[in-house]
Amino acid sequence: MSKEDLITGLDLGTTKISAIIAEVNEKSEINIVGVGTTPSYGLRRGVVVNLDKTVQGIRQAVGEAELMAGVKVNNVVVGIAGDHIKSFNSRGVIAVSRTEEGISNEDIKRVIEQAKAVTIPMDRKIIHVLPQDYTVDDQTGIKEPVGMAGVRLEAEVHVVTAAITAIQNIVKSIERANLAIRNIVLQPYASSFAVLDEEEKELGVCLLDVGGGTTDFSIFFEGSIRHTSVVGLGGVNITNDIAIGLRTPRAQAEEIKKRYGAALSSLVDTNETMEVPGVGGRKKREVSRQILASIIEPRIEEVFSLVEREIKRSGFDDRLTAGIVLTGGTAKMEGIEQLAERIFDLPVKVGVPKGIVGLTDAVSDPVHAAGIGLIVYGYKHRDEEGFFERKAGLLDRFIRRVVNWFKSI
Repeated sequence: MSKEDLITGLDLGTTKISAIIAEVNEKSEINIVGVGTTPSYGLRRGVVVNLDKTVQGIRQAVGEAELMAGVKVNNVVVGIAGDHIKSFNSRGVIAVSRTEEGISNEDIKRVIEQAKAVTIPMDRKIIHVLPQDYTVDDQTGIKEPVGMAGVRLEAEVHVVTAAITAIQNIVKSIERANLAIRNIVLQPYASSFAVLDEEEKELGVCLLDVGGGTTDFSIFFEGSIRHTSVVGLGGVNITNDIAIGLRTPRAQAEEIKKRYGAALSSLVDTNETMEVPGVGGRKKREVSRQILASIIEPRIEEVFSLVEREIKRSGFDDRLTAGIVLTGGTAKMEGIEQLAERIFDLPVKVGVPKGIVGLTDAVSDPVHAAGIGLIVYGYKHRDEEGFFERKAGLLDRFIRRVVNWFKSI
């Protein structure tokens, strides 16, 4: 396989950095060929706080994936998340340029440009303008207006912005790791490509990614993204609660959470115990697993309650017919589906990446929803200009545009 056939998803998280390499085979299937994961020490709540450690983590994760795949990658599709992400809905209106020929792709581009022509703070940058619906004259709810007759075209879009400094530090980290950026993608949006069905997006669904530093969620309805938001709490807060509550170092608290954690104390046997390491060389202690669950449950309740409040504020709380889909490392915790159903009063399931072949055992895990989603996004948008154009010369760019022109004929 050549470098041009490869797509690499880079998931920069608070607790882990993961790189997943894939190729698209003859059947247009996404074939996973390499996976690399390393602990993250340079990011907090989706933001780079230590450039050197972030670069080191990127190199290690990508290096592991390259070694497994037996290839060398030169660009990545990278996810962005964190409580600096802000989004809003906007609308644009234009007159159709050539009414006798119908609405063209150029008209679509113009109306989207009009929709995103809004005033945003100087310290923010638009990373996505996602079309929701189009209106042609008085006909609403149109998804694909190209070719239709009309004189007036309206577009409703979802605009996602991020802090410029957060973007710049991600760019610096990746460039220092000797990689180019193919696209920057909102992580919960990317995850939707890996775990959600079109039927779920049509009926109404909330994708809830419980990450290490933040909890990000996106609401889909009638096939389009309608709302995105971030809660500044995640798995790290649960780990800190365990470290304080059980008086054990954070590293051991993280392992205890992964091995024995439960989101509902009522599901845990009262006689079940676990061994808890002490701090500063103190002796290990036997502690009831139910005590651990009683520490975890209130924190997850708090996170879900904050998400529920934001969903109600969005106005889509009564349109989530398909319920809630959970991703992220915390989604694997025992009892989390039952607790979520109790809080949201909606059907809940854990989202696992699907529609892939190859090393499926290594990535069929809600932890890798964002990484796989970034690859699927990169494949679906392979012929488009990315958020960042690849580091290529003028000749390479010209050739690419000519190829795209021939494809459109």
